[in-house]
Amino acid sequence: MFVDRVEVFVKGGDGGAGCRSFRREKYVPKGGPDGGDGGDGGSVLVRAVAGTDSLAEIVNRKFWRGERGGAGGGANCHGRRGIDLVIPVPPGTIVLDRDRGNVLRDLTAPGDEVNVARGGRGGRGNKAFATATNRAPRETQPGTPGEERWLTLELKVIADAGVIGLPNAGKSTLLSRLSRATPEIGAYPFTTKHPNLGLVTLGGERAFILADLPGLIEGAHSGVGLGHEFLRHVERTRVLVHLVEPLPPDGADPLHNYRTIRRELELHSPALAAKPEIVAVSKGELTGSDEVRERLERELNRPVLAVSAVTGRGLSQLVGAVAEELTHVREETPA
Repeated sequence: MFVDRVEVFVKGGDGGAGCRSFRREKYVPKGGPDGGDGGDGGSVLVRAVAGTDSLAEIVNRKFWRGERGGAGGGANCHGRRGIDLVIPVPPGTIVLDRDRGNVLRDLTAPGDEVNVARGGRGGRGNKAFATATNRAPRETQPGTPGEERWLTLELKVIADAGVIGLPNAGKSTLLSRLSRATPEIGAYPFTTKHPNLGLVTLGGERAFILADLPGLIEGAHSGVGLGHEFLRHVERTRVLVHLVEPLPPDGADPLHNYRTIRRELELHSPALAAKPEIVAVSKGELTGSDEVRERLERELNRPVLAVSAVTGRGLSQLVGAVAEELTHVREETPA
């Protein structure tokens, strides 16, 4: 199950109470106060952990609480500190305060973490209140409560390249051919309901992550269909592979379909539309696909590839083009 948005309630552990105690020892009259302080409560941390690409592991747990701090003891014994509670999430997760709407942290790399609910402080024992004029204090402090809030955890899939296009353009089939990914494939629109990731090897130790992103439709930028859910994942990619179906079943113009998707990207985010894009005509084994590719080249005034996941045509050229664009992006990105 793929889950990319979860709401959870987090609360830091309460601090332990301070102790009221007096020293009791043979031959030591009036030993004085020896009540120890309470321990601090454990905090709640959200940490990015490698090896997962979904929030499904935490979707069934809504409440996360840090451990309570231990109470202080006699003989100046300090209470035990509560253990921090860690919520594991995939890299690419954005942590937001649900009620305030602000971003607490964008966890892009494994090991990134944010403290979302600090534990309460332990209360002071009566030993801390002893003074020259108050040698037998009886006051203590309770521990302070831990922070609490509702969080929204929102996952944006991180991939080097993302395959976009209208539904049924052949994105899932292409991903399955280029990598070992096994996305659901069917002869009907919206077969893919969530992003699928695959590792494309280039030989040696070179490789890149390719994402099959769910099909976009007209009006996606305004939330039509699952527009915002789909476009959110496209934002993380460095290079876009735009697949255009040469002979759509509804008889639509391939060039019009291409411009429809481009318009949705521009309306959603100019920065998204400015990402490097490789245009390819899918299903190159079909008669008439070459004419569509040539027309797109003329209209767009840029190279357009022809690929076929069935026959393997143009796949090596597509992989090479993506690798070249990724190299340019890395060189232009400041360290």
